[in-house]
Parts: sequence; structure tokens; C-alpha cells
Amino acid sequence: MSMLKVIEVLAESDTGWEDAAQNAVSQASNSVREVKSIYIKNHDAKVEGGKIVKYRVNAKISFLLEE
Repeated sequence: MSMLKVIEVLAESDTGWEDAAQNAVSQASNSVREVKSIYIKNHDAKVEGGKIVKYRVNAKISFLLEE
């Protein structure tokens, strides 16, 4: 039987929430193998001078545990 583990991560991007989500997956993949899914729990942005300067996501990433 396969088991998954879920970790919660924060990631950001200068260009958009989709890129921030990809950054979360890419960074998690550096530490764990077999990333299976990402669930965006929350997203927000940092604003300076009336413009968005950072896009941020709070995500749950699931990965397969080794047997």
C-alpha cells in the first residue's frame, strides 16, 4: 500500500502566483522525491508604491513515502 506525506510550504515569485506555485514544487523536489500534488491553501501579494512586487502562495505538497 502506498502512503503519501503532506508538507506545508511558503513560496514567492516576482511574476505571478502560478510561478510562485512552480517555485514551491521545484524547491520541494530538491528535498523530497516523488512529489505527487500541490494544493494552494492561500495566496497573497506584497504591494509597494501601488504595484504588486511579490506574489506569495501557502501550499500543501504531497509526496510518496518510500517503502
